[in-house]
Amino acid sequence: MNKRNPWAWVPTLYFAEGVPYVAVMTISLILYKRLGLSNTDITLYTSWLYLPWVIKPLWSPFVDMLKSKRWWIVTMQLLIGAALGGVAFTIPVAWWLQGSLFFFWMMAFASATHDIAADGFYMMGLDEHEQAYFVGIRSTFYRIATIFSSGLLVGLAGALQVMTRSIRYSWSLVFYLMAGLFIAFWLYHSWVLPKPAEDGEKQTKTASAIWQEFRQTVVTFFQKPQVWVGICFMLFYRMPEGLLAKISALFLVDAQHNGGLGLSDGEYGLVQGTLGVIGLTVGGILGGICASRDGLKRWLWPMVMAITLPDIVYVLLAYLLPTNLIVISTCVFIEQFGYGFGFSAYMLYLIYYSQGQHKTSHYALCTAFMALSMMIPGLFAGALQEAVGYKAFFIIVMLACTMTYVVTAYLKIDPEFGKKKNT
Repeated sequence: MNKRNPWAWVPTLYFAEGVPYVAVMTISLILYKRLGLSNTDITLYTSWLYLPWVIKPLWSPFVDMLKSKRWWIVTMQLLIGAALGGVAFTIPVAWWLQGSLFFFWMMAFASATHDIAADGFYMMGLDEHEQAYFVGIRSTFYRIATIFSSGLLVGLAGALQVMTRSIRYSWSLVFYLMAGLFIAFWLYHSWVLPKPAEDGEKQTKTASAIWQEFRQTVVTFFQKPQVWVGICFMLFYRMPEGLLAKISALFLVDAQHNGGLGLSDGEYGLVQGTLGVIGLTVGGILGGICASRDGLKRWLWPMVMAITLPDIVYVLLAYLLPTNLIVISTCVFIEQFGYGFGFSAYMLYLIYYSQGQHKTSHYALCTAFMALSMMIPGLFAGALQEAVGYKAFFIIVMLACTMTYVVTAYLKIDPEFGKKKNT
């Protein structure tokens, strides 16, 4: 094995994993809003971009079989760079919607494939001690990528609009910058990524054998105890957040005469893209600490309340329409902190449900349901909001929180799961 210091590649690899996901899921919302698309169209088109992460388990076995993880990583980074350049090129042209959506789709599939390869390579390129040591570091750099993308880059687009007096030109420059960044990642990782001997071994399994294994994985997944309760939990626990996630971003930047807060791109980058992400991260860290100390079951209901009750801040924002940036930032921070804390219960339950034989494959199927839980509500969130307005929409989100309580009430969880002594 050609050994490299993990500090040379783990942080940059997971930074590169975070940027395209945020570009597809968050930046696209702000871009299309600035380009004049309706909330109905924005949420419908961008929610379909979750699909690659929903169906990711279907092609992950073939990523294992064809080529090395290292090859997939650098190739997907080059493809992501090309897709970002494609978005940048199409923004100023007459067919900007069709063109940009095509390249966002390309980016989404490349990003999902990159995720598969990067996570597999992480386990091959590091020994067990290094894997444990760098697990927090990789998460940290993923969060830094989120702040960089939804905070700094969106803010940069706002600053460029002031300088260039052109929305399209400023956003085009931002996407060209991101494309250049991924060309740099491609060049750097082509050189710096180690070459584990295990990664160079060719798979001897045929596509038919892999398909049979996948079929067996699905069958055993649906034979688990409480399978339908578990699937309902995976689909409905985050349903209010699935409605809120798309519309909250649009509400923050929508004009005040439309019922929004009218934040500029720079203000959005600070409020949601920076302070909101910090709140999300702190909440997630605290949730993990609490669950590891007392177990998931002990903290399950506090986490349910944390992920649902702070949604009321958007009801207050919609009715009061504050202009003070500190007030808006505080509300967004509270909601995102609650989401981060409450989301810990969701992720821990996915791990709990995946225990046993085929746990890696079962966890991949759980994450497919997780992506689906955000995709389905997002498809009609914009149409619902435009039909009833922001005020009524956020009240509907609060009413939808009852589903979170209902599906949680039926869960049966071992009281010892998650406690440090069992880790």
